[in-house]
Amino acid sequence: MTTEIDYRLTRDDAVLTLTLSAPATRNALTKATRVALVDDLQIADDDPGIRVVIITGDDPAFTSGVNAKELLGEANYVTAPLDPATRLRGMRTPTIAAINGSCISGGIEIMIACSFALASERAMFADTHAKLGISPGWGLSADLPALVGVGRARQLSLTGLPIDAATALSWGLVNEVLPHELLLPRARELAAAIASISPAAAENMVMLYASGQQSQLGDARRLERETADNWTVDRGASPITFGA
Repeated sequence: MTTEIDYRLTRDDAVLTLTLSAPATRNALTKATRVALVDDLQIADDDPGIRVVIITGDDPAFTSGVNAKELLGEANYVTAPLDPATRLRGMRTPTIAAINGSCISGGIEIMIACSFALASERAMFADTHAKLGISPGWGLSADLPALVGVGRARQLSLTGLPIDAATALSWGLVNEVLPHELLLPRARELAAAIASISPAAAENMVMLYASGQQSQLGDARRLERETADNWTVDRGASPITFGA
């Protein structure tokens, strides 16, 4: 697996932890990082010895989304090699998002593409796509309202204002909020519980939930991708379809 492209991989028996690690940019995702991330998630999904993947970040951020220096140009086309959220939604392996800090735009899309999410009490969440004049492309407009309700999703997207971890919990955006130092231990505890059940049964449940969501949200996800492409084409600009 790739090990040094703005994240690191650590494995403890059947649990793989992927830690986003670009502190200078609040763990922003460069094109190279996104390509490698998609590849490594595929490799993990194909490894029968990996039963759970935990995704987290180096403090103080989970991720700020796409690297701001890449908001213009071909780096941001909505294509499979650059779309970790779609890769996560297609995984047979259960995934846990452990949100350690700020989770912005594309970070929210990655989080809600995981099987479920936990958050540190230090976490905060914001969708700044519209605030920056860009259009989401990783499923936010379909998956976020399905999780928290249409009104709350609109509030996040139209204002660009953050919510704290307690609010995220009350909205159903995350399953648990924990003291910061207990976030990863709790994620590992839940990962161990998942890893203890039948691999076939776990995969079956993951795929049942994914299939149900796709049947309900597939058209909305496709519309979002088309809108992201048309948004940039209509304005004569290079594609800028990811969160900042």
